[in-house]
Amino acid sequence: MPSFDIVSEFDGHEATNAVDQANREIQTRFDFRGVDASFRLEGEVVHIEAEADFQLQQMLDVLRNRLIARGIDARCMDPQEPQLGGVKARQEVKLKQGLEAVECKQVVKLIKESKLKVQAQIQGDKVRVIGKKRDDLQAVIALLKGEQGPELALQYNNFRD
Repeated sequence: MPSFDIVSEFDGHEATNAVDQANREIQTRFDFRGVDASFRLEGEVVHIEAEADFQLQQMLDVLRNRLIARGIDARCMDPQEPQLGGVKARQEVKLKQGLEAVECKQVVKLIKESKLKVQAQIQGDKVRVIGKKRDDLQAVIALLKGEQGPELALQYNNFRD
């Protein structure tokens, strides 16, 4: 029976490249000339440092654009509250990978409410969708990508006929 997995993941190497490109862009931008601002990637967390709060927002937009350009869905970004203290402003942006239990249940509920002839099962941090016809599976993907779909960075892999 045809099946596929719904996951939420990104390529760590591409995330590193996106952070490097964002650093280069900040160094060459006119509005950041003479400003001590930088991005630093540690695992799945991007640390942003600048001199003022409004610069953090601009840097967040630069990072978002670089991630999108490298093929990483911007919805995986989870910006934390900025920490303003003294001369520096800092902010962490967590790059979410994997679906949490609540998100998996939301996806399964959405699929079941659609009345498509498929079965959705939660398997750890992913959702497996099984159906008799390939068209039904494609309808599930279209449903999740559509306007009624969740605001999550979803990918569809492990497709089997």
